[in-house]
Amino acid sequence: MTRTARVAYAGAIHTAFPHDDGIRLADGRVLAESAVTWLTPVEAGTVLALGLNYADHVKELARELTITAKDEPLVFLKGPGTLLGHRGYTRRPADVTFMHYECELAVVIGRTARKVKAANAMQHVAGYTVCNDYAFRDYLENWYRPNMRVKNRDGATVLGPWLVSADEVADPHALELATYVNGTRRQHGSTANMVNDIPALIEYLSDFMTLQPGDVILTGTPDGVVNVQAGDEIVCEVTGIGRLLNTIVDDSSFLSTQQFQSAIGVPA
Repeated sequence: MTRTARVAYAGAIHTAFPHDDGIRLADGRVLAESAVTWLTPVEAGTVLALGLNYADHVKELARELTITAKDEPLVFLKGPGTLLGHRGYTRRPADVTFMHYECELAVVIGRTARKVKAANAMQHVAGYTVCNDYAFRDYLENWYRPNMRVKNRDGATVLGPWLVSADEVADPHALELATYVNGTRRQHGSTANMVNDIPALIEYLSDFMTLQPGDVILTGTPDGVVNVQAGDEIVCEVTGIGRLLNTIVDDSSFLSTQQFQSAIGVPA
């Protein structure tokens, strides 16, 4: 199979595959999507996220901030506690006035890459998944952003549901991205409009650091972000890759969710 997920069920972590009636575990059991806890589709290593990698998103933010496009990619790291799986719950802190989604194509590294040239970069890609990387606009500042409070909140970087192998994606630079808030499309774009494409990003990153299997590159988001509230259901979709569902909750609901996950030993 070239489309896999990781789920927790009955006290164990399983590899899962698509099935007409939901999902199929590696042992043959067929379950509804709602019967399992979805984990990130890979046990992610280093997560590298791109800021302002779509020109239209730069223009969108420039209405509020004094920023312009840069030649060199704007890259920041994600801590492991930020990661969350499909159908998970993300907290909207009570003191935040503007929190928004960011639909992104996530690239999963499959082979060690060090000082790789762009012409050979795609040989190091294992596959792709969908990311919803929430941002907290209250703390957005300048080119030294996104700072820790913008982009490193617990459970605010959602990945999944599937890891789709690279050989199943004819052109990762010709995929549509869309975000739906409570069923209404709010964001739409194409990976064709990346400022720095995937080979360029791998060449840039591998020039000064070694990329390892399981590392994930979040390639940025187009314009069209809006404020979301507790109770909103957010769906991020990338054509051919998957449909990633996530729900926003308030402080008290998120705490109870985290406690439940800890009690059953499932990583958030």
